Amino acid sequence: MNYLVKVAAMSIAVLVVASPAMAQGGATAPGPMNLGSAIGAGLVILGAGFGIGKIGSSAVESMARQPEVAGNVQTAMIIAAALIEGATFFALIVCMLFNTSG
Repeated sequence: MNYLVKVAAMSIAVLVVASPAMAQGGATAPGPMNLGSAIGAGLVILGAGFGIGKIGSSAVESMARQPEVAGNVQTAMIIAAALIEGATFFALIVCMLFNTSG
């Protein structure tokens, strides 16, 4: 429960700090940011962070249990993290495109 409170507090802090930055406008500034796409982008980044963290922790644990396969585990971990990053980048682009079309 304590972990969820920390994540919620950090999320609220990021939203509070980021709001003035998103409010800056110029002569060619787009309209206000769509809240749904902003929340979607945040969820995408949080999901990727948790996923890569889980991959890293599992890889380090397996390397500690069987040091002789550390090279293979590290290679598989890097490939899996790269695939997650690719999917995250795609989802983030979709959120940004949805923001400009709405």
